[in-house]
Amino acid sequence: MSENPILSVEAVTSGYGRVTVLHDITLEAGRFGNVGLFGPNGHGKTTLLRTISGLVAPKSGRVAFDGKDITGLSARAIVATGLIHVPQGNKLFPDLTIGDCMALGAYSPRARPHEAENREKVVKLFPKLAERWRQRVRTLSGGERQMVSIGTALMSHPRLLILDEPTLGLAPKIKDELCAAVMDISKGGVPLVVVEQDIEFLLELSRQLFLVDHGAVKTEIRPGESLEHSEIMAMYFGH
Repeated sequence: MSENPILSVEAVTSGYGRVTVLHDITLEAGRFGNVGLFGPNGHGKTTLLRTISGLVAPKSGRVAFDGKDITGLSARAIVATGLIHVPQGNKLFPDLTIGDCMALGAYSPRARPHEAENREKVVKLFPKLAERWRQRVRTLSGGERQMVSIGTALMSHPRLLILDEPTLGLAPKIKDELCAAVMDISKGGVPLVVVEQDIEFLLELSRQLFLVDHGAVKTEIRPGESLEHSEIMAMYFGH
């Protein structure tokens, strides 16, 4: 693995208006491979991802990607660096077709030269999308929309892919398909930061985990620190 982290979050405080959600949070991603984030709902995980990707401006602290300070950059500028965020809840344009979404994902100058090869990767990863290429997003199931979300992100030619609860609310069979696809993306060489409530999946995917609780990192689990599922669940529920 790289000796240096691809992503550094340094003493970041962030939130919405007068409401502070993250309190002096610090973590690194990429030094040990994929990173998993877990913790109770409403305790700052999504705000952390939104702050990293430029959707929320930090009140203080610093975010660096591949050694370069990206604090305060627009979301569009951050996408141009190759840091791609798939938000929770299928934030797609409902009247676009799957093909339109994929073309939109490849819009940035750094992604455009790779459009054909990335489209091939997406279709191989999600064969269902090829069958529905001209279908509008609003007509798709929840699982299919999540496939489109991840596929669109892959069309952006990511150097780091951030996923916020990619399997949330999905039926077990579709969830298994999505988990397998995320594993394949990782094996293809794209480093991941994943927020997920499925601890078993996070343990399989990630060598480094962070427990985010009340807007702060309460526990970091690194490679070699072998913890049982029951121990992690005890951390999760504060026992």
